[in-house]
Amino acid sequence: MDVSKSWSRALSLGANLTLQWLQRYGLEILLHPAHSPDLAPSDFYLFGPLKRHLGGMAFETEDDLISELRNWFDNLDVDFFRVGINLLLSRWQKCIDLHGDYVEK
Repeated sequence: MDVSKSWSRALSLGANLTLQWLQRYGLEILLHPAHSPDLAPSDFYLFGPLKRHLGGMAFETEDDLISELRNWFDNLDVDFFRVGINLLLSRWQKCIDLHGDYVEK
């Protein structure tokens, strides 16, 4: 199994599942500046917990990985994204206040 291709597909699936979840609960999808991972909701808040969840796991097949990702997303609490977005607001405000000259240290 080519891990790099599977990981890329898994991240893509994760992004699609996240979009579906956000739309299901009527949450607004916000755009962010390119190349600003500390301002992107997915990089800032989503991928860390997802990486910790998957850490140490091994998957026999791509379908096993996809199944685990679906399970993880299905079991997220509604407040998971609400908390992440609320934490992100202060980062965005700092970027606005500094006229885009913002880098998280």
